[in-house]
Amino acid sequence: MSSTNTSNTPTHHTSTIGSIGTPSRRNTELALLVFAVLIPVFAYANVGLAINEEVPSGLLSYGLGLGLLAGVAHLVVRKFAPYADPLLLPLATLLNGLGLVAIWRLDQSKLLQSIEQAGTAAPRQLLYTAMGIALFIVVLIFLKDHRVLQRYTYISMVGAVFLLLLPLVPGLGQNIYGAKIWISVAGFSIQPGEFAKIVLAIFFAGYLMVKRDALALASRRFLGLYLPRGRDLGPILVVWFISILILVFETDLGTSLLFFGMFVIMLYVATERTSWIVFGLLMSAGGAVGVASFESHVQQRVQAWLDPMKEYTLSRAGQVGHSEQAMQALWAFGSGGTLGTGWGQGHSELIRFAANSDFILATFGEELGLAGIMALLLLYGLIVERGVRTALAARDPFGKLLAIGLSGAFALQVFVVAGGVMGLIPLTGMTMPFLAYGGSSVIANWALIGILIRISDTARRPAPAPASNPDAEMTQVVRPS
Repeated sequence: MSSTNTSNTPTHHTSTIGSIGTPSRRNTELALLVFAVLIPVFAYANVGLAINEEVPSGLLSYGLGLGLLAGVAHLVVRKFAPYADPLLLPLATLLNGLGLVAIWRLDQSKLLQSIEQAGTAAPRQLLYTAMGIALFIVVLIFLKDHRVLQRYTYISMVGAVFLLLLPLVPGLGQNIYGAKIWISVAGFSIQPGEFAKIVLAIFFAGYLMVKRDALALASRRFLGLYLPRGRDLGPILVVWFISILILVFETDLGTSLLFFGMFVIMLYVATERTSWIVFGLLMSAGGAVGVASFESHVQQRVQAWLDPMKEYTLSRAGQVGHSEQAMQALWAFGSGGTLGTGWGQGHSELIRFAANSDFILATFGEELGLAGIMALLLLYGLIVERGVRTALAARDPFGKLLAIGLSGAFALQVFVVAGGVMGLIPLTGMTMPFLAYGGSSVIANWALIGILIRISDTARRPAPAPASNPDAEMTQVVRPS
């Protein structure tokens, strides 16, 4: 029998599992969002003072616009994903806001105005940001449970293949600077591969959740590695072959590395077999070397990586097919030093047409220096870390694999872009998430953040309290008031 309360007004305080929920942290998210908006606003004012010696006339409208978009996104998260990770939305907002500032700063360059339409990139990027946050909101409102996506595993595979093949359709695909990864729709250039990475992550998560036990089996051990059975090599061979086809027909090294790398990461997480990582690296390197032996576009990028100064000299001499951008990016990083030249006081616009897209990181490197680049990479690292934490906390295997796949794809994209601009690996032509100019990238990455927030909300949501049971109440400890 339970103890009884002898007071005249008995008040029972029961302790049941799940009755005390996890704090939602929405107020923490709101406080971080304030800083995520204020930092780009101050940067915007800094650029105006450096270039024109006056506060930009559009400062108020820019601040209100970014603040309104962030505020609406926060209210939707508070309503439809109250237990989601509190860092993902502020981090994405901060990176997106800094990207808008850098693009506007490049818009003010007289050199870029002489070769492009003056002042159009920043307003368009703000429009793309609004579209991206709108898609983010749609994901949170209509995707009540991420496990619903598992039903569309093979439909996702078909959709991803369709998106990847679109740039090869005559009359629809565009060949821009040697890469065939864009399509033209109503005057806008769209990169279907940015959306394909999300769809492929859904397919890989659904497929590996079902097949992970078979893929984890090993036939024999060799040099400390478990060698997979021959019949289990089929999936990785198919994905490897598709990535090679992308590299051959679309001459896009970045997308090829992204898709194959994402699959290998998810395969390793699903099976816990280090051998898959080794096989993936060997196959990726072998495929890239093989394609580079006969594909001229890939050869030029490798040559620009090995000897950027030679490429710069040949380009200046008028040699067709050679690029000076790799060397200019290295000069930009070098002139920035440790603390940078200051907002608006660099010369990265000399990179010309790619200054606000592929090489926008060089602008940050020159004007914010090594310290600024490390801060940006730390922000990206935090997004990846929160995605991995979400995967660890997810209560279902599909959510774990989907979160780690999306986080891995995001990390790989940051690595191949930053590594290419800094000279660590050959240039890939991809865009830096949230920073670089491009509608497809910013819209797709906002959708990616939305899915991660949905998974984190499910993972962090407290378990419901058990139903009331009179017999159980007799055994609960009753404390006197």
